[in-house]
Amino acid sequence: MTASLITGHRSQESPAIEQRAGLHPVPPPSPYRPPLHLVSPEGQLQVHTAPYRGSFSGVLSEALRAAGLGSRVLVAQFLKGGVSQGPQGAVNLCGRLKWLRPAISCCLVEKAEETPTSQNKSTEMQAVNEIWEVCKLNILSGNIHQLVLDEIGLAIALGYLNEDDLINSLEQRPSSMDVILTGPAIPSKIISMADQVTELRSGH
Repeated sequence: MTASLITGHRSQESPAIEQRAGLHPVPPPSPYRPPLHLVSPEGQLQVHTAPYRGSFSGVLSEALRAAGLGSRVLVAQFLKGGVSQGPQGAVNLCGRLKWLRPAISCCLVEKAEETPTSQNKSTEMQAVNEIWEVCKLNILSGNIHQLVLDEIGLAIALGYLNEDDLINSLEQRPSSMDVILTGPAIPSKIISMADQVTELRSGH
């Protein structure tokens, strides 16, 4: 009899004691929820354009940063020569950034049909297209995370590359790949395809 009274007394005071001690009952388990699934990274088609030749330096800084953080990056300059580089002489930076320039003796500023001789035209055209073929291969294979195509719009305008070939290749790029086009004369169709367009303006 005494034991039952003591037990009943404790049961009545227990909630008040627990409340004073800061204790709260454990809520019932919530319904099962499936684990979260990681979202696949989504790449972007970006355009950095300007009415002058000078939008490359900022993009190169971003490419170096991406490579430093572990991304595989390819930077291709189509009209910058003078180092006789070509696909076989790519410069490697940060261990993950490959930098390509055509195997020509100078920078290209004239239209392809206005080169002094047919031999020069053939050599320059071939050198520029060799760089593009490397880029296109990487676009279609998805071997890289980021691709920078410097002055490719101007290369098209000057007659060294084909616009339709560029557009078809970009349409087939992996969804996780970032492709950045820089320089003047970016085709309007590329502008309409782009996820982001940055336009640089001169100071006057």
